[in-house]
Amino acid sequence: MVQSNPPAVPALIPRKLLFGNPDKASPQISPDGTYLSYLAPVDGVLNVWVAPADNPGSARSITSDTGRGIRLHGWTYNGNQVAYLQDSGGDENWHIYTVNVDSGESRDITAIEGVRAQIQEASPKHPKHLLVGLNDRDPQFHDIYRVDLDSGNRTLVQQNDGFAGFVTDDDLNIRFAARLTPDGGSEYLQKSSDGNWIHSFTIGMEDSVTTSPLGFDNTGRILFLVDSRGRDTAALKSIDLETGTETELASDYRADVDDTLIHPTEKTIQAVSFNYERKRWQVLEEALTADLEYLSTVAEGDMEVVSRTLDDSCWIVAYLLDNGPVRYYRYLRQEREAQFLFTNRHALEDLPLVKVHPVTIQARDGLDLVCYYSLPLEADPHQIGTTPESLPMALLVHGGPWARDSWGYNPVYQLLANRGYAVLSVNFRGSTGFGKNFINAANHEWGGKMHNDLIDALNWAIDQGIADPERVAIMGGSYGGYATLVGMTFTPEVFACGVDIVGPSNLVTLLNTVPAYWQPMIDLFTSRVGDHRTEEGTEFLLERSPLSYVDNICRPLLIGQGANDPRVKQSESDQIVQAMQDKEIPVTYVLYPDEGHGFARPENNLSFFAVAEAFLARHLSGRYEPVGDDLTGASITVPAGLEGIPGLTEALG
Repeated sequence: MVQSNPPAVPALIPRKLLFGNPDKASPQISPDGTYLSYLAPVDGVLNVWVAPADNPGSARSITSDTGRGIRLHGWTYNGNQVAYLQDSGGDENWHIYTVNVDSGESRDITAIEGVRAQIQEASPKHPKHLLVGLNDRDPQFHDIYRVDLDSGNRTLVQQNDGFAGFVTDDDLNIRFAARLTPDGGSEYLQKSSDGNWIHSFTIGMEDSVTTSPLGFDNTGRILFLVDSRGRDTAALKSIDLETGTETELASDYRADVDDTLIHPTEKTIQAVSFNYERKRWQVLEEALTADLEYLSTVAEGDMEVVSRTLDDSCWIVAYLLDNGPVRYYRYLRQEREAQFLFTNRHALEDLPLVKVHPVTIQARDGLDLVCYYSLPLEADPHQIGTTPESLPMALLVHGGPWARDSWGYNPVYQLLANRGYAVLSVNFRGSTGFGKNFINAANHEWGGKMHNDLIDALNWAIDQGIADPERVAIMGGSYGGYATLVGMTFTPEVFACGVDIVGPSNLVTLLNTVPAYWQPMIDLFTSRVGDHRTEEGTEFLLERSPLSYVDNICRPLLIGQGANDPRVKQSESDQIVQAMQDKEIPVTYVLYPDEGHGFARPENNLSFFAVAEAFLARHLSGRYEPVGDDLTGASITVPAGLEGIPGLTEALG
């Protein structure tokens, strides 16, 4: 009998290929179709590049950031001006900058220190102006200004007297204001012709995450909104503001509205997508049917339209894969021709990457949990989602928690699978996209049923023979960091180790230190998490806080934190590290003085995963690439537990 040889173990994929800067990312077509812009490195830092749309190879950089890199940019409607956002050291006090493509002149149009700017509205009807929100008068509330894009001069349009936000139209008019209600819901007030605010509609707490206005058509008479009131999953609706007539445009019984295609000038919604396990598009305007049918034949993956010209003759289209880079095309509608532009990471194209498998797992109380998992190539060479023997596993927990995991390429998945781990992520209750009942099932369940969902999904992986129960790590950022700390304290024997990134350790101190501009939403947080303003609520929150159970930690823990984090303050990590040290419980603490809520600088992100990879290898017996020189250029400091990471002492010199 001839025995087959075991599958070959693929070579280690260098971390730098997974966590370094993309080659090119976020392409945008200018409103008139003349230019193509995208983000690409200049001396290792992401900047904005611009080229003639029909000659992308002649691109040149038009910005000169040398620090954190630019991550958000877009075209203004005056045709030759790009706008981008930038903060300082991760503090999330965003400034809005503009750059003239022809002259190269750059301007900070919100140059006020310590103030957070946000773009409220841009309109082709007013190409030289933006509506911008600034919290310069009161840190809790953003007043709305009309800003001249050339001079930076601004005019107050609406003082914010206690509103959570505004809905504006293409004429740069304030149409609605949202005021949060004590139960965590919101009341929408319509601005009358004499400037008074009149009650229009209410969104209850149970619908607050799944119901919101999208904007108006070009007449200003039709309001579009995603709406879960009176139903479970959020449907796409229109409301005629003159007659009050509501019309349902699209819905899915399993998933909320995920994305929309909106005509650039008519502002009608032409197509809508829903995402249960994968993204699915539904055409609403017949004129787009042939376009989407053709685009479905161009490339594999989930398709997104990321940019359009004002005359709608040209689109920039992206195809998202699970085992390869994003592919970008310039689509000419009249010719029905998609011209390949580039992938975002050329080096990924020939790497041994793995597939991401969707699976729906049932929680112990019957809720369906949409999950995703990957297996190493050597364990599953045909990538069908099965393995002959159980593997060490990393359970990845997403942040939010009002967010979700989706199918597609994930560098952390690819790193861990390449190192020999199975990887599993779970859309636990509270995750978005699966209806309001699924979200509301998480109310007051931080550290409760939300954690049970993670355990139930893990038990599925163990029962399927995928996960070795003795070698499972839990890791995640923000809420995922909190979930990691819960795993290490509430179920300390389940996980072999944990990796917490910017995770809160004490829910009382978390809610007491939210940024000022989140204070108007505090009733929403307390209605869903717990009320730190009452004695009973404080007691409940302390019962759900990992800091209260530090004594239970019996497995290795790695903590990563940004010193400038405005959401989860450094004190959240400091206090649990200090408590562990006081009780002589080993912990490794990695701190970045120039980062905020997560690690934006590629050098810092690369250095953290070099540390995390070595940490996981020590405790799960996987493969790893030595730390080597992957700390070069990073601001990494290690206040505690340096000895817990193989090679870290040497790498730090």
